[in-house]
Amino acid sequence: MILITAPPFPTPCSHLRHLHVPPRPPLRHESTTHRSKSSRFRRSVSAASSLLPQPPRNPDKASELRALWKRFWKVAAPYWFSEDKDQARLRLAAVFALTLATTGISVGFNFLGRDFYNALSNKDQEQFTKQLLYYLCGFAGGIPFFVLRDYAKETLSLRWRSWMTKHYLQRYLKDQTFYKIQSQSMIDNPDQRIVDDLSSFTSTALSFSLTLFSATIDLISFSNILFTIYPPLFLLLLLYSLGGTAISLFLGKGLVNLNFMQEKKEADFRYNLVRVRENAESIAFYGGEQNEMQLLLDRFRSAFDNLTELLIASRNLEFFTDGYRYLIQILPAALVAPMFFSGKIEFGVINQSVSAFNHILGDFSLVVYQFQAISAFSAVIDRLGNKTLFLHLGIISLFTHQRLVYNSGEFDDLLDNNITSHTMDEIELTYQSAERSSLLVDSNGSSLQSRPENQKLLEIQELTLQTPTNGTTLVHNLTAHIYDKDHLLIMGPSGSGKTSLLRAMAGLWRSGKGRITFYLNPQTLENSVNTSPGDVLFLPQRPYMVLGTLRQQLLYPAWTTTTTMDGGSERDDGMDELKKPTTDDLMRTLKNVRLGHIVDRFGGLDSFHEWSSVLSLGEQQRLAFARLLLCQPKLALLDESTSALDEANEAHLYQQIQSAGITYISIGHRQTLTKFHNKILHFSTADPKSIERNWRIEDVNAKEDSLLNQ
Repeated sequence: MILITAPPFPTPCSHLRHLHVPPRPPLRHESTTHRSKSSRFRRSVSAASSLLPQPPRNPDKASELRALWKRFWKVAAPYWFSEDKDQARLRLAAVFALTLATTGISVGFNFLGRDFYNALSNKDQEQFTKQLLYYLCGFAGGIPFFVLRDYAKETLSLRWRSWMTKHYLQRYLKDQTFYKIQSQSMIDNPDQRIVDDLSSFTSTALSFSLTLFSATIDLISFSNILFTIYPPLFLLLLLYSLGGTAISLFLGKGLVNLNFMQEKKEADFRYNLVRVRENAESIAFYGGEQNEMQLLLDRFRSAFDNLTELLIASRNLEFFTDGYRYLIQILPAALVAPMFFSGKIEFGVINQSVSAFNHILGDFSLVVYQFQAISAFSAVIDRLGNKTLFLHLGIISLFTHQRLVYNSGEFDDLLDNNITSHTMDEIELTYQSAERSSLLVDSNGSSLQSRPENQKLLEIQELTLQTPTNGTTLVHNLTAHIYDKDHLLIMGPSGSGKTSLLRAMAGLWRSGKGRITFYLNPQTLENSVNTSPGDVLFLPQRPYMVLGTLRQQLLYPAWTTTTTMDGGSERDDGMDELKKPTTDDLMRTLKNVRLGHIVDRFGGLDSFHEWSSVLSLGEQQRLAFARLLLCQPKLALLDESTSALDEANEAHLYQQIQSAGITYISIGHRQTLTKFHNKILHFSTADPKSIERNWRIEDVNAKEDSLLNQ
């Protein structure tokens, strides 16, 4: 009887047999922007699209492979030339050395198996016992190499992912790139590209690199064995594997798109569930449970239908792949058996040929064995532009649509291009030393040099502000000067450009023309092009509540701290430790904004809560004013920051920041705000057909003096 055994250790490619693509968190939906007839918008859209990879017209396969290899190398290469390159290359060399060792061990066991079954066939008990002992010693000595190879590969993958995550986060958060990507809806779901796609890319890129290396060594080693035993068997193997690969590609070509759509549809379903959780109160007030139920079922039904198609396609492919696997179990033995019967070879050679045949078949049949894993993973790597690896293997390029190939990689390209509006005109935002403002003169020509209380903080010159999406003009030719203690109130109808003006001041919007100049502390200018909390602080209508403790809420954004969930040690990554507020400072500031009671209510400054849920909007706005008082900026920009407060609390907060010596610019609708400001900037809705200015500045103090004189 012929005994056919599997290799005693995993084959070099076996670590990919169960490749797992992690489920994806929800994709956020892109908003579709309709084209405008505005020529400025056409220029903006054209320029923005130039940031994305442009497919060549009718490219040939060679140029596709070259372009995609460059894209893969662009994503993968930085780590191997980074500050961690020495450790990375050393660990990679160790992984390849261990892989080489495991291949050698597999070859050794191939010969051990031959001698073992020869002794069994010859009924040689002494030789059988000896070979059995060799086997046991081989197990003891070989297992650590396989375990260490996998461990070294996983730790290198984790180290690579850690570096790439930091690398992408730095680029994503640099120069407000995250805001520009989100506001212009350039790509979907960048957060999950950083979390899941980077993890999948590093682990699978490393696994496939290792597979190619081990398959090459394996092929060379076992091909020599098989060719020596029976050359026709090697040729049959080559034809069998090539035929199986071609049939697999033909039967499974639809799996790529189905896997891509399944990932998206399930993510849409999860995202709708997240929206229900995040908007639970609003849905409950509206009584919209039935509507939400219908929307959720529609999303689930879409995922269900696609999964049904995916299962049918997988079933059809498995009819072939299962037959492909099982037929090969008897084919090599059937071909070599006549040589055994004629006495040309020993019984152990049959087992050796079967083992060598299976090794080589695994190397040649990567596509057949891994087709579903490859097609599932191709949907993930498309989001980072890393389909190159598989195209380089000549796998996906045979059945992937051209659009999927050239739409990949936009995230990495966008991070590299430092996205701007790219319109013909752009608002110039500059930061100059506060010392220079003392050398300037006001609009009447009087010198301000000897009056430090009139230090200029902000200058707006001939500003025309437009929306970045469709080029609609919101503000015409605005000129204004803000000096120390010049408290400006911006009023006007909804949609007239009040908040948009603050966006332009923050550098978020650059569409339009004109100049905005901040006069800051000299040390800030050495930091970056963005203002720091010590100079300018923006307070939105709905404050941002960080995930952390009450202490972290108060210290944000000037001081970045890391605190353990059990309230343990805290690390400061922000401003100078000498400037960091003490616990007494935090408690005193909370009392100043009438929030002293929340410390006892929530169990201290170091308690963790979902602050956006447990605090009312009014309490959140008072907490934002506490941040303002702690940061002590030179200029504060308040976007309806007291809209949820009663008039008494509103007046109290404005008195607090006035006493702190903070100059502020407010947006509001209440007439009660006018008494806390000495200038009012009135906006009216801009006429798109007119170039006349749609604003006027009112001096409150001058008006009061005029009334008194009358």
